[in-house]
Amino acid sequence: MFLTRFRVNTARPGARRLLSSPQVMHAAVMSSFPTLLPSTPQTGDPRVLWRLDHTPHAEVMLYLVSPHRPDLTHLVEQAGWPAVAEPAAPGWESRPYAPFLDRLTVGGQWAFRLTANPVHHIRRKDDEPTKRTAHLTPVHQMGWLLKRQEPCGFSILQKPDDRRLLPHGTTHTQQPHHGDRYELTVHDKRNLAFDKTRTTAPTGRKPPVSLVTVTFDGRLEVTDPDLLRRTLTQGLGKAKAYGCGLLTLAPLPRQATP
Repeated sequence: MFLTRFRVNTARPGARRLLSSPQVMHAAVMSSFPTLLPSTPQTGDPRVLWRLDHTPHAEVMLYLVSPHRPDLTHLVEQAGWPAVAEPAAPGWESRPYAPFLDRLTVGGQWAFRLTANPVHHIRRKDDEPTKRTAHLTPVHQMGWLLKRQEPCGFSILQKPDDRRLLPHGTTHTQQPHHGDRYELTVHDKRNLAFDKTRTTAPTGRKPPVSLVTVTFDGRLEVTDPDLLRRTLTQGLGKAKAYGCGLLTLAPLPRQATP
């Protein structure tokens, strides 16, 4: 497994085209693996996952987790800085992921980020089939992730009582908002709609894909390293081909010494 980071040059027309459609970006990402067959990964196998992060400095970073080392030369040419790329620094960073995965142990605590497509299935009438529907509010989006903690091998940390923000008149015995109770925030909600295939034949045109994506930031504790490794290499939730499902971990910032 490999973890790769690529900085997108948003000033270039090629970058704007890639960023405008998850379908186009997905095709570009998969083109980074010449020997990878364009088939659906088997259940239990590591897969290619990707995510776009928008930094506070107006930068866009592409992160990849993949079973094979990618070659992003075509992305550098379309959406990077080809004039400054060198053989030793080709325009992206790619590192083996296994050493980090092997370090995960029960009780380890990490900061995390996840962009996901939180959905549930509803049935409006008894005689109708269930329909996949997006969660639209932060409370339900956080609830979606909290329900997946145990099977994914982690537990989101809870805030100490003195850090919980309780509305006036609320007591600790009442159910708090998820964001007040847990070390968890949800932001960067995006409503995406794009064509899955490009075709000029009217009869062959498929309906556009619609997605609601959000980004979660928080802190977690490892409860089952094997399950968490599976989550990190196979993804979490739906729409993995479109930039969702990639969970990444980072060391927690050190507390200042009094």
